[in-house]
Amino acid sequence: MTVSKLAPAASFISFLSVYFSFCSIISVSSNSLQDDFINCLNQNTNVHFPLDKTFFTPQRNASLFIEVLKSTAQNQRYLTKSMPKPGFIFKPLHQSHVQASIICSKKLRIHLRVRSGGHDYEGVSYVSQIETQFIIIDLSKLRQIDVDIEDSSVWVQAGATTGELYYRISEKSKIHGCPAGIYPSLGIGGHITGGAYGSLLRKYGLAADNVLDAKIVDANGKVLDRTAMGEDLFWAIRGGAGGSFGVILAWKIKLVPVPQTLTVFTVTKTLDQDPGFKILSKWQQVADKLVEDLLLRVFFTIAGSNGNKTVAMSYIGQFLGEKGSLMEVMHKAFPELGLTQKDCVEMSWIESIIYASGFPTSNPPPPEVLLEAKSPLGEVYFKAKSDFAKEPIPVLGLKGMIKKILEEDAALMIWTPYGGMMDKIPESEIPFPHRRGTIFMIQYYRSWSDTEKRPDMRIKWIRELYSYMTPYVSSNPRQAYVNYRDLDIGQNDNSKTSFKQAQVWGEKYFKDNFNRLVKIKTKIDPENFFRHEQSIPPLYVS
Repeated sequence: MTVSKLAPAASFISFLSVYFSFCSIISVSSNSLQDDFINCLNQNTNVHFPLDKTFFTPQRNASLFIEVLKSTAQNQRYLTKSMPKPGFIFKPLHQSHVQASIICSKKLRIHLRVRSGGHDYEGVSYVSQIETQFIIIDLSKLRQIDVDIEDSSVWVQAGATTGELYYRISEKSKIHGCPAGIYPSLGIGGHITGGAYGSLLRKYGLAADNVLDAKIVDANGKVLDRTAMGEDLFWAIRGGAGGSFGVILAWKIKLVPVPQTLTVFTVTKTLDQDPGFKILSKWQQVADKLVEDLLLRVFFTIAGSNGNKTVAMSYIGQFLGEKGSLMEVMHKAFPELGLTQKDCVEMSWIESIIYASGFPTSNPPPPEVLLEAKSPLGEVYFKAKSDFAKEPIPVLGLKGMIKKILEEDAALMIWTPYGGMMDKIPESEIPFPHRRGTIFMIQYYRSWSDTEKRPDMRIKWIRELYSYMTPYVSSNPRQAYVNYRDLDIGQNDNSKTSFKQAQVWGEKYFKDNFNRLVKIKTKIDPENFFRHEQSIPPLYVS
């Protein structure tokens, strides 16, 4: 009896022994890896990096490590306890630190992810679900901005945000702008790799269309500018998405002229105010054909609750000019909206950035708020998807769409019109192919807080809405915007992903440009050092 009673206890003690030995091995292994990485860095850079300001590990300071991990991660869905965490985070202070990071990662055979602003919709810049061990190279310390008004250009490092960029431009000039994204917390490094659009897209195209030069660190740890990298690689990084070809250090972007006075407005219609969708249908007919100085988007949100629940359609416009000229344009092309002088607010370009970013409009904050590098949306969990409409959606389709939206208590859908400059640039000019023939782009977005009990149901709903929209959007392929990354459309499963496997999602983002991206990847990174769940794969010789 004594033996039989002691056996379970002995087994438990044995289990604990093995368990703590395992934990010790992991800790020693992790610490050893950090030490090896640090030693390797010291051998490959002459620029000092104080460990307390550049290295963050769960072993040294768990709370600070989590704080840094969360600092620029925009989708809380990828920060839950079940998600993989990096072995450590390194914040380079100098470009040689980035070079050394790549050399050492390669030497030590440790996978790295690179984060500039943390806005990747599926978190691939700070989470790896296909590698058992990984580290993060966080570029947030590299944020220098040099504005050259005489040259109408700006050099901006990858860790700077769009908000910082816009603020620094406005310090030097009130009549220069940059056609990048709207939200001020976007990290400029990764943002432009996907194309990057904002309120100026119908006038000047994408930010990637206006890139003049770039600095990138390749898989061999070499710093290349446009001349050194060659036109193929320069083509690939302007819209071919991040994490495939190297680490962007900085972009040189052409500044574009903006008037001293812009006009913005928001006109909201509920279902009761547009019962037959006459206003929305007219928008679909004219939005991409309006003068290119005008961008008029539609935001669909839920208003009211219970028996009073409805869908609000907010027509949000920005016009490069004074309100008198805007009123003439709208009266002629879109009188159905009923825009009035009272709806219109004149402001400067930098003020229009704050207006469009989601900050309060009644008492807007000063431009300095753009330097805070924080999203006005706050910390949210979300899932998003995208589409491109080539034809107006008929009333029957709109009715079903609205019915589906009303199933939720909170939802957001954004329609962004194309036309203007977007029609004039060939789809092979850069990897971003969504050009002529596109009436508008659709973003589906569902967010929730940490109190949400069934996040899986929120994701299920957005997938159902996306499925419902199938007959009304592009097909063969059904196109998607890579900066609204969506792993539902396909993903790589390891470092040896085949061309055919990646083509499933690749053609949706890039159409025929995907083939050229693969050829360039094969040439400059044949070992697939830079990789993630939707990175461009090289062609493997079997």
